[in-house]
Amino acid sequence: MLPFYLGISCKLANELGHNNYRTSKERHSSGSLHYKSSLPTQRRLPGPCTCPDGAKILKDHIPQDQYEELMQRRSKEFQHYKARSNSVLSKLLFALPNSPLQYPIQGFIVRPLTPTAIPGLGLHAEERNSYKVFLTVSNGMLTTDTPPEEATIQGSGGTKLIIESSSLLILNDLLSKVSYTSTIYHVNTGDLVTFQFENYEAVFPITIQQPQVPVLYDMGTDISSQVTIITKTFLRYKQLRVLLDSIRKFYSDIKVIIADDSLQPENVTGENIQHYIMPPAQGWFAGRNLAVSQVTTKYFLWVDDDFLFSEKTKIEKLVEVMEAVPELDVVGGSVQGNRFYFSILYEEGDENEGGCLYRKSGGKFHRLPGYPQCHLASGVVNFFLARTDAMQRVRFDPKLQRVAHSEFFMDGLGSLMVASCGDVTIDHQPKTRENRNPTYNKFRYPERSEGEFKLQLHFFKNHLKCIRYG
Repeated sequence: MLPFYLGISCKLANELGHNNYRTSKERHSSGSLHYKSSLPTQRRLPGPCTCPDGAKILKDHIPQDQYEELMQRRSKEFQHYKARSNSVLSKLLFALPNSPLQYPIQGFIVRPLTPTAIPGLGLHAEERNSYKVFLTVSNGMLTTDTPPEEATIQGSGGTKLIIESSSLLILNDLLSKVSYTSTIYHVNTGDLVTFQFENYEAVFPITIQQPQVPVLYDMGTDISSQVTIITKTFLRYKQLRVLLDSIRKFYSDIKVIIADDSLQPENVTGENIQHYIMPPAQGWFAGRNLAVSQVTTKYFLWVDDDFLFSEKTKIEKLVEVMEAVPELDVVGGSVQGNRFYFSILYEEGDENEGGCLYRKSGGKFHRLPGYPQCHLASGVVNFFLARTDAMQRVRFDPKLQRVAHSEFFMDGLGSLMVASCGDVTIDHQPKTRENRNPTYNKFRYPERSEGEFKLQLHFFKNHLKCIRYG
């Protein structure tokens, strides 16, 4: 089996076609060899995506009298999204064969408006009477040292720098002192440098990036300084108090944050319990946002208000996984042995119709190295440990009030690394006649389903053409 990266390279070659990698040698009057490439010069735009069998076509759920105006607004917002998420660094670049040009291909990062020497520039050519190179940029300026008599420089301080010398040694010395300065302030963008000698041309990227100030969490010495437990409650105080009692049985000092949008709130008190009262019936995701906003620890553990801690609810095990794999943002456990993980398969599609999304229940990727009980996935059950700052960046959409768990992981696809581990379990309180609450059920299971609203929301917010829940 090919290594992952080689497999991708071969797949790309097959998709581009064999002819795209054909080059031809042409001898010019100067006697040099010129390589003419038939590689594509621009990244191909994605075409329409293919909806999976059984998918809902979202435009069919948009009222006809609103469709045209909605499409215009969606198109405008999508262009704004692309402007914020794409840059010149997304352009597909190719390194042509047998080039005498030397240049950095990855990792050259500059601060905005700050002169920075370009590392690794050089020319390796056979002997000539004269050597002349061109460097061109778009979003900055190029400079180098004052040349000796054997060399000339044109365009220093501008977007196009020309260096010519009869000495290859002097030329390379001047190239080693070329600096780039961005002329626009942007916290995360880029520029492309075109580097030319005779009939050879190379393009390489410069990342323009404002360094971020680290925001670190002091983990302290015990679980109480590392994790906060959060939950959202609505009209279920009996179950909530059972949950709190079970937490205190195993974790006597850990902080618990409760977001409460009950119609007639009751007092919930206790050591290290923070009870936040919301306006009535604001919904699940609004409550999650409130609770997460008050977390001061590196991690939080999400639990439903009718869960029950047991001897197998070992928060420390989840923390161990997160600390061992810092790239992870979410680690889910299991609820009474059920892990409920899923994968999300997404194709971007074209700009007009939008993307195709398939949420596949039970879908997972591969085992987490070093932790055979854990698998990588796209989403997990409602019992998970999460990195606080990562979850705050994605946030829970408060427009989704009742049934909305997968939707958060859809919004976080591509930014959240998620795993599911089966060895940490929480119980579910038994459903009894005494626990039934007609008022709660009226809100939890409304006569008018939110399904239609969610489809319309996915159409606009997630720029989707179709969606399938499998």
